[in-house]
Amino acid sequence: MTVRARRAVPDHDGAVPKAVAGFFSFTEITDPTAHRAYNEWHQLDHLPEQLPLTGVVSGERWVCSPRCRAARFAADDELTPVHYVTLYLLAEPLGRTLADFAGLAARLRTEGRFFDARRARLSGPFAVRSRHVAPRVAVSAEAVAHRPTRGVYVVVQPTDAEPVGSAGWVEVPGVAGVWGFDGLDEQPTTTGARWRPGPHRITVAFLDDDPVVVAGRLEPHLPAPPGLRLAGPFEAIVPWRWHWFDQCPQRL
Repeated sequence: MTVRARRAVPDHDGAVPKAVAGFFSFTEITDPTAHRAYNEWHQLDHLPEQLPLTGVVSGERWVCSPRCRAARFAADDELTPVHYVTLYLLAEPLGRTLADFAGLAARLRTEGRFFDARRARLSGPFAVRSRHVAPRVAVSAEAVAHRPTRGVYVVVQPTDAEPVGSAGWVEVPGVAGVWGFDGLDEQPTTTGARWRPGPHRITVAFLDDDPVVVAGRLEPHLPAPPGLRLAGPFEAIVPWRWHWFDQCPQRL
C-alpha cells in the first residue's frame, strides 16, 4: 500500500522539504513512581534506536511538568492524563518509513525493550499541513523544527475545527516557529501497528522562552475550549534531569 502525506509544503525557496509527516505519541505514565525509569528508557534506549531508520528525520520529546499542567488552557477527559508528547519527523516514501518504524517497535518488544507502565492516549502519523517561522529567527520554516527549544505549545483539535497556529503566532514573543499537522488521507494497514491517530489536527509551536510564560501570551490566540481537545505547554527534557514528579507521588 502506498501511503502519502496529503501534500508537500514547499519551503521558502520552492524546494520540497525532507519532513512530510510527523508521528506523535501523547503518553501517560500509569505508575506515578515510574517517571524516572520511563525517561531513562525512552531517552537512552528507545529514542536512539529510531534515529538510524532511513525515513526518520528527527525525534524529540517534551514533558508536561506540574507547572506546565497548571498552565494548560484546555484538556478533555481522554487527554488530561498526558504527561509527555513525542514527535518524530518522517520522510518519504512514507509507507516504507512507517513499516520500518512499526517493525522496529515489534523487534524491541520481542527483545523485552519496551516500557509497560505507559499508555499512548493518542498516537500515529500526521501529514505536515503548514510551516511558519518567526521573522526574528534566521533559519527557514523547515529548519525551525530542528532548532533547540525551551519547550513547545501543543494544540489538538478535531479535524473539522478551524486550525489554530496561523502565521500570526510567530509574532508572539517566545514563539520561534509553528508547524501544523493533519491526519493522513490514508492510514497504513500493513504495518501491524496499534496506532490511534483518529480524526485530529495538531499544532506545535516551537518555543525559545519559558513555555509557561509563552502559554499566557498565546491564550488570546486560542478559541474557546469546547473546540479543543488539548492546549498547553510542554517543557524541554534535559538528559538525567528527570525530577519533575519526584515530589508528586499522587496520580498526575
